[in-house]
Amino acid sequence: MAQQPGNQTPNTPDVNESDLREMKVDELREEAKAAGVDAVSGLKKEELVEAIVEARSGDGSGGADSDADSDGDLGAGPDGGKIRRGPESSKSLKYSQEVTSPDEEPEREGRSLVTTHHEVIKEWAEERGGVPATVDGTEHGDHLGVLRFDFGGDDDNLRHVSWEEWFKTFDERQLNFIYQENRSDGNQSTFFRLENPGREDA
Repeated sequence: MAQQPGNQTPNTPDVNESDLREMKVDELREEAKAAGVDAVSGLKKEELVEAIVEARSGDGSGGADSDADSDGDLGAGPDGGKIRRGPESSKSLKYSQEVTSPDEEPEREGRSLVTTHHEVIKEWAEERGGVPATVDGTEHGDHLGVLRFDFGGDDDNLRHVSWEEWFKTFDERQLNFIYQENRSDGNQSTFFRLENPGREDA
């Protein structure tokens, strides 16, 4: 049976599914991100349409890959994914490829990358089984201490935190996220480093 024109989903007055289905996949991905849908890069056209409708209907499911305590689409962050510069910027920052969108690819295997884009960082960590964490005992009053990811190792000093808390601290400290997608041999890398270009002890 052919799709009915217009909006077939109750309680979603601002969603016109026919209009959505006429859009290109890239446009739908942008629309999905704006609506708060997680992990849009792996979704097909119809899945994108459904995810946008769900997100706009206010049920907060956030798309196919979201979990129960998802923080939704974290977006680019306050700097739009662009790197932060300062007097203590390292040489590795200078030679790293800047990434300002989840759709950008490394220029080559083993390439050093840098970003402040929240969704890029979240996707990178989650693809490797990483959970946002802080090192216990490094807190400053109510503020998180040293930021890390728990990749499932045996480090008892790591305490899991929400993505919202992790990125709040990341942005307050004006950090850059320097990382690799793959090592030069093509295998997935978990290398990352946080740098504050305004001081050395990030």
